[in-house]
Amino acid sequence: MAWGELNRVLGGGIVPGSLVLVGGEPGVGKSTLLMQAASQVAGGGGQVLYVSGEESNQQVHMRADRLGALAENILLLAETDLDAICEAITAVRPALAVIDSIQTVTDPGLSGTAGSVTQVRESAARLMRLAKEEAIPIFLVGHVTKEGAIAGPRVLEHIVDTVLFMEGDRRQELRLLRAMKNRFGSAEEIGVFAMGEHGLEEVPDPSAALLSNATTSSPGTAVVVVIEGTRPLLIEVQSLVNKKEGGYPPRRVANGFDLNRLHMLLAVLDRRGGVPMGEADVFVNVAGGIRITEPAADLGLALSIVSNRHSEPLPDGLAVVGELGLAGEVRRVGQLERRLNEAARHGFTRALIPAGSRAARPSGLEVIEVRTLAEAVSALFSKHIRSGAFIKEAGVSVS
Repeated sequence: MAWGELNRVLGGGIVPGSLVLVGGEPGVGKSTLLMQAASQVAGGGGQVLYVSGEESNQQVHMRADRLGALAENILLLAETDLDAICEAITAVRPALAVIDSIQTVTDPGLSGTAGSVTQVRESAARLMRLAKEEAIPIFLVGHVTKEGAIAGPRVLEHIVDTVLFMEGDRRQELRLLRAMKNRFGSAEEIGVFAMGEHGLEEVPDPSAALLSNATTSSPGTAVVVVIEGTRPLLIEVQSLVNKKEGGYPPRRVANGFDLNRLHMLLAVLDRRGGVPMGEADVFVNVAGGIRITEPAADLGLALSIVSNRHSEPLPDGLAVVGELGLAGEVRRVGQLERRLNEAARHGFTRALIPAGSRAARPSGLEVIEVRTLAEAVSALFSKHIRSGAFIKEAGVSVS
């Protein structure tokens, strides 16, 4: 079950009278998570009211049966009318109420169709008042498309107490539950789950799961150490630099990494690292369907791009930590000691870090300190960078 990881993200557990929004793309696992959470509450003797506006009671029952989450204390209600939902919550007074999803709920006293900004906002505000008055925790499910077309979670963020966002590729096993806002705890925690045949399961060692299929001996691959909440994670980043075809502008594609930050790193490589990038397509992927938001992955990604251009893999057993500035300098990052301990715990033998860091060095881990991107490249690669060298090797002309 996924109850422990959910507690971590919530800041210790469910707060009575709280209104929590769980957002994410359709099919990512929001309903699965909340059904399993409902089963945990029911298993502890609490009554749960599960309101479904998208599925019938029979469909929800079948899903709960598949997840092994059937419990006598879970009451199902297939309803979209807000008045009926509020009456049911007041009558049952459950230990937990789940509304799946807020986009389907309509207040008959308001104009607009289900899912409209007015209906979503006013329905959530009314549920918030009910949660506070009756001291009943209510969870709302909100769908978000990749295009951001559905307004639900965006207009609700200022109303609800907590915003949780579930992310991950539906074709991948791992899911991350990230706190975007939390009035009762840290807004930086994450929970890590694996989606299996019987629902979500906790991942006790996320770094091991993320590195299970790592190909660090290949050019263009690097392992970075990032901090998500209070937890250090080892994540594999991959890059592919390809000769640009035709007269089209070079393509930059980033999966799991901010595209604007990738553009910045390519500019730093071009101007400060002696690696011309203007005439090549660049593709970046973060393994496992994870999204990296921390700048501490800058140096690792930049070195993976250099590795790919040079067709030379990074040294075995290397973990990279460091933020890159526009002058090509490697900036220090926080909680370095925890990052190094995580790398050592997973068998890494070398770490490339910013110079001047005072973190304690774990035994068995060789630490290499660098001040600039050029120093990092010189320390790791047998061939030193010369302006234009990689472009010529790749067969791309330089103007």
